Amino acid sequence: MTMNPAPSAFKHIVAFDVAKHSLSVHILPGDERQTIPNKPKAIRKLLFAQTRRNASLNLGPFLAVCEATGGYERHLLEICVELGIAAHKAHGSRVRYFAKYRGLLAKTDPMDARVLALFGLQTEDLRLYTPPAPEVTALADLSARRDQVQKMLLAETNRLEHVRHASVSRSLKAHIAILRKELAALEAHIAVHIKASETLARKAQLMRTLKGIGPATATALLAHMPELGALRGGRAAHLAGLAPIDDQSGKSKLPSHIEAGRAAVRKVLYMAALTAIRRNPIMKAFAERLKRDGKPAKVVITAVMRKLIVTLNAMLRAGQPWKHAEMA
Repeated sequence: MTMNPAPSAFKHIVAFDVAKHSLSVHILPGDERQTIPNKPKAIRKLLFAQTRRNASLNLGPFLAVCEATGGYERHLLEICVELGIAAHKAHGSRVRYFAKYRGLLAKTDPMDARVLALFGLQTEDLRLYTPPAPEVTALADLSARRDQVQKMLLAETNRLEHVRHASVSRSLKAHIAILRKELAALEAHIAVHIKASETLARKAQLMRTLKGIGPATATALLAHMPELGALRGGRAAHLAGLAPIDDQSGKSKLPSHIEAGRAAVRKVLYMAALTAIRRNPIMKAFAERLKRDGKPAKVVITAVMRKLIVTLNAMLRAGQPWKHAEMA
């Protein structure tokens, strides 16, 4: 018996394989292909034409699909919001698995656009793109720059340990001093930015009642998971890439594993979990119970990370501080 993916609610798909300067487009129905510049004017022209086509042919719900490509998809998504067109920013790994399932292994820009179109047509419950609030976008930019400066500072500090030439040492020390000053300025700017937003400040304050969540973790979660507090069930763990995935078939029972999700979120949750295991009595007891059950250290830390993100989501949904805040 052949299994077909359940169709999505959308029948008219315009899929974009995004590059810095161009967009490979695949349109369903009709299997129409074209390439346009990755410029707002060209994108608007195409989407206006497809909107008129949709109305004249009564094609039903209309969806634009693209993958996240480091910001080069920004024009497209902003214009979809402006025009009231539903859009989905697909996760690369989901699209790759879909392509393998369909046996579409060849890879060119036009073929990738066709895969995205089929993915949009045949995938249920696609999460539609919602633009982040301006204060969240600004916080994400500030947070990203802070991380960049911190990485440069670490690299220069490591170089200083091994340098022997006096002039090189002076150069490194001067640059390290500049980077430290820049890092302090960015951290102060981030603190002021969060304080100036009632929504961000309230969320940060609530998150920090959970022992193990410090300012850096709260900032990263506000910037990289703005949906936190609006998610249901275990969706927060899925978005972070912390939901366990079973790997069992017949007599083969491999350990569950995690994959995909938002790496920036996992990075800060890892450090938060280490702190929580030491200083948060509830998380410490949870970790010790897993250790007694024979779970490896990496599994224990991942479980605590998952518990932290699920707990934070529940706290923000309820608008309440952590219920164990006083005893922790």
